[in-house]
Amino acid sequence: MKKIDHVGIAVKDLKNSNRLFASLLGVDVDKIHIEEIEEQKVVASFLKLGNTKVELIEPTSPDSPIAKFLEKKGEGTHHIAFEVVDIKAEMKRLKKEGFKLLSEEPRIGAGGKLICFIHPKTSNGVLVELVQPVKK
Repeated sequence: MKKIDHVGIAVKDLKNSNRLFASLLGVDVDKIHIEEIEEQKVVASFLKLGNTKVELIEPTSPDSPIAKFLEKKGEGTHHIAFEVVDIKAEMKRLKKEGFKLLSEEPRIGAGGKLICFIHPKTSNGVLVELVQPVKK
């Protein structure tokens, strides 16, 4: 794993949360990247902070995983994402180490990056996301 790519925070109101976190982090609200991720039924915003980002995630459907998370746990930290060089190799390594992956193959996430999540029951209650930038 190379570095922390981002920390994901589940929110109920993206617009208000963007203002709140922009103020908290000292980030220009007009420089926030917002993207809808249809497959995951969310809209996400990314606030860049040095070499990492804070991702705010709002559900777009009541049956999205983020809506279920908000219903169960309320707003707050949802996951931590680590950038990897080769996501398939990292998935294979982690599986051998006994971690349970939430998918057998990487999927496309925000920014067109390849992603995969590790079940929190196998990582001390923390939902971990692997992120591999796609070379253009």
